[in-house]
Amino acid sequence: MADSSFDIVSKVDRQEVDNALNQTAKELSQRFDFKGTGASIKWSGEEGVLLEASSEERLKAAYDVFQEKLIKRGISLKSLDAGEPAQSGKDYRLSATIKQGIAQDDAKKIAKIIRDEGPKAVKAQVQGDELRVSSKSRDDLQTVIALLKGKDLDVALQFVNYR
Repeated sequence: MADSSFDIVSKVDRQEVDNALNQTAKELSQRFDFKGTGASIKWSGEEGVLLEASSEERLKAAYDVFQEKLIKRGISLKSLDAGEPAQSGKDYRLSATIKQGIAQDDAKKIAKIIRDEGPKAVKAQVQGDELRVSSKSRDDLQTVIALLKGKDLDVALQFVNYR
């Protein structure tokens, strides 16, 4: 009998992030407490988001609105990497990036968790920015998924290609 397997990935649906960003921009333009603060949000580059406001408090409030919209759209905040608010002229700016893929060292940590705490018959291989987990028993694979969901890792994980 062939091995069953699944892939562990960390991907974010860019369309959902775009929708959250557009909803945030709309809310920033309509909410009373953001009137006259110059609060704005826009894409900067392929995976970056740039927030601007006239004060640091309004910038943090705009960032909270963006995080709230991401959560409502089912996007984990672990995939959002934000810097610190920085003053640029008389405005404040905050740049954040959307993390895609599992970094090599994180993939090694996950593979080590599977080796140490998972069923003995399960094998984990790092393949680029994802991890392939295989075993003869589908029950062992279910156990690994439950194990990883219970862990507090620095990466947002999705389990795909279960076969």
